[in-house]
Amino acid sequence: MLAEACRDLKYLLNRGYRKRYALDFVANHYRLTRGERYLLARCVFSDGWVGEVRKKLLSPEEMKGRVLGIDGFNVLITLESLLEGRAILCEDGLVRDLKYQGRYRLNEGTGRLLGNIAQALQELGIEKAVVFYGSAVPRSGEVKKLTEEAFGRKWLEVEVKLVRSPDFELKRFETVATADIGIISKVPHVFDLAAYTGLLLGRKAKPFHEIPLNGIP
Repeated sequence: MLAEACRDLKYLLNRGYRKRYALDFVANHYRLTRGERYLLARCVFSDGWVGEVRKKLLSPEEMKGRVLGIDGFNVLITLESLLEGRAILCEDGLVRDLKYQGRYRLNEGTGRLLGNIAQALQELGIEKAVVFYGSAVPRSGEVKKLTEEAFGRKWLEVEVKLVRSPDFELKRFETVATADIGIISKVPHVFDLAAYTGLLLGRKAKPFHEIPLNGIP
């Protein structure tokens, strides 16, 4: 059933239907569970979008010397989900979380994750990182401080900013680290920092096409 829902959603998206309406139609028709609906929402895209994003995706070898705008909470949530086995490699080539988590929650592992990200950036050889956090997110100031400490230990040139709208700020960059489609659609290049960090830690997200499409929890 889920395989049929996937094919139907793909068909509608390729015909130009807006994703929200197409997903509602397909999910209601097949009576999908919340988990199945969320999986399709995160992973299935039109062929046009897949082609567009794959042209923007940069390899690790292409990152040396670049200035990278980082969607801080998006990367943290994705990496945390990947390490928990709750992330998936989607059709457009980006890893996304499956946690239903709207906002990042500071926890005892946050500092370690930021250290992992800092190590990944050092391996990439970027020139500068500019990290944006939403100022309205609870304890974002603490996350900002932890980020500055973690990146500073790796001698990375970094700016960490609390802003009202990270999306608005990131759209000004040439290269960004995010899985947010609204940002990706407006920038020339994107790098999957969460996925790369996960690979350095020995964790890899399962591709969407390898998920058994006969129902998920």
